[in-house]
Amino acid sequence: MRKHLSLTQLFRSFGPDYLSQFEKRMPPSHRKAIRAIMACRTESLGGQMYLCSKCQKPHPAYHSCNNRHCPQCGMDKTEHWILKQFDRLLPLPYFFVTFTIPEQLRTAFRSQQTLLYNLLFQTSAQALKDVAANPRFVGGQIGFYGILQTWTRALLYHPHIHYIVAGAGLSNDGKRWLKIKNKKFLLHVMPLSRRFQHLFRQALANTPLYEFIPHSTWNKDWVVHCESAGYGQEIIKYLAPYIFKVAMTNQSKLVLEDGKVTFTYKENQTKEQKPCTISAFEFIRRFLQHVLPDGFMKVRYYGFLGSNQKSRVQKLKILIFQYLSKKEQAKFLTIHFEIRKRQMVCPKCGSALILLEKIPSTRGP
Repeated sequence: MRKHLSLTQLFRSFGPDYLSQFEKRMPPSHRKAIRAIMACRTESLGGQMYLCSKCQKPHPAYHSCNNRHCPQCGMDKTEHWILKQFDRLLPLPYFFVTFTIPEQLRTAFRSQQTLLYNLLFQTSAQALKDVAANPRFVGGQIGFYGILQTWTRALLYHPHIHYIVAGAGLSNDGKRWLKIKNKKFLLHVMPLSRRFQHLFRQALANTPLYEFIPHSTWNKDWVVHCESAGYGQEIIKYLAPYIFKVAMTNQSKLVLEDGKVTFTYKENQTKEQKPCTISAFEFIRRFLQHVLPDGFMKVRYYGFLGSNQKSRVQKLKILIFQYLSKKEQAKFLTIHFEIRKRQMVCPKCGSALILLEKIPSTRGP
């Protein structure tokens, strides 16, 4: 029988059987995520009971699980993060820089996530700082922040980091503002790729994992991509949903038939929509491999855009704005984002809902 369902419904249908078969081999973060997704916005988490002021029908509203991998949580967090980043935007051109690891490293990354994700952040960020400091490019300290992503559109495992980089720099003494020569160009990716590979290999050599890495890993060019991103607002809105969710949301269209799940994704090279059909268990496995270790920070800030540089960023914004042309000032001032206000209304008649009582949680500790 052919059936359309959401990601949450898929987990509720097949999650219990998946846990009973694989739970002993699953890391704690995976078990925690799958249970949270199954319980999200159900009676087990408790909530509130509302009454429609017009049609007098009761409407329960159950609590969200707030797990950062849940496909139906995080909308408010996403919007607040976008608003925060928009407030930190400088009136500068921005760039989108992506660091990707070779395929030969993926097995090691999957088994040693905390160690290698941290090394990926440390070495890619340092490579970006080192190359940008070259007088041929920026010639000083840059400001940027990175977001870890581990999936492809087909839910395959593919760790990489996206950086949003401000197109300017500060002198080493922090007293001079350094403009880039071309608003469409930040730096060459070949020296960036080589520096990244060198730093990562050097860091990995200090761990027991190094001897298990195929030697061919170090004999190939590592993929690094850099492109212009306008004033930054579009790329921020593009990346924001990935911070509080994994790969797919409840809006993703899934079709269940004979125990197999079919979903469509956009192929990178052709840009065409392609179908992918896999078993329900394989779908859950692919989804769970992108669940991060508990407490891992998937967004990190560097340079003059560091998380502790808020007052400095605001001063820089005022300073830079004064040197823009009126046309550039007007373009920057069009950047605007407003959080959508949500009101509890009846899904049938649209009338306001009245809070009747709280629904206690039924889930144990």
